[in-house]
Amino acid sequence: MPSVLITGANKGIGLAFAQSFAVDGWKVHACCRQPDKAKGLHGVEGDISLHKLDVTDGLRVASLARGMLDEKIDILINNAGYYGPRLGFGEIDYEDWAHTFAVNTMAPLRMVENFIEHVAGSDRKLIVNVSSKMGSVAENASGGAYVYRSSKSALNVVTKSLAVDLEEQGVTVICVHPGHVQTDMGGEQAPLTISKSVSGLRKLIGKVTHEQTGQFFNYDGTIIPW
Repeated sequence: MPSVLITGANKGIGLAFAQSFAVDGWKVHACCRQPDKAKGLHGVEGDISLHKLDVTDGLRVASLARGMLDEKIDILINNAGYYGPRLGFGEIDYEDWAHTFAVNTMAPLRMVENFIEHVAGSDRKLIVNVSSKMGSVAENASGGAYVYRSSKSALNVVTKSLAVDLEEQGVTVICVHPGHVQTDMGGEQAPLTISKSVSGLRKLIGKVTHEQTGQFFNYDGTIIPW
């Protein structure tokens, strides 16, 4: 049975990923900070395990990895994310900027460092970092959003470096833009439903090859410029 580990799985895109993989018969490891309060996850049918995890807590991440040493993880999805304060030029909260980087940039790398043996020992050997088109320098025509944009741009650089460093182990690493989705972060007026976003991402994840490692994809499979 193939397996997937998903961070930030208690709501939105993370929850939809958990539901989708579980329905398809995957073994799902769903991680979130408060699994006892994750009502959506408790309603998921299938082979699903809930794990209490704050991705910014290095000790907890390491402890979870040690506790799962016998588990092979075919796909690691670093989905947990934080938008940060919606402030513009002259209003930056630098402490919150640091926290945004801790969640969006440092945590995915920490997860990979701790779970690389689980992924490298699997059949699929795939790492998916959920990024954003807002992290694309080429696509930035509106400015602003310094905190969120910079954290996702940095995640894209982390993804590319991981693709290079893990090449010899045959591990594929990609970053993806889920689209402007109707989540707490994207807002109710966003043009894309969660189900359509995750459906597109599942198709992409299902067909991506190792030759495409280190690339930045839109949820529909098209390439996004750095």
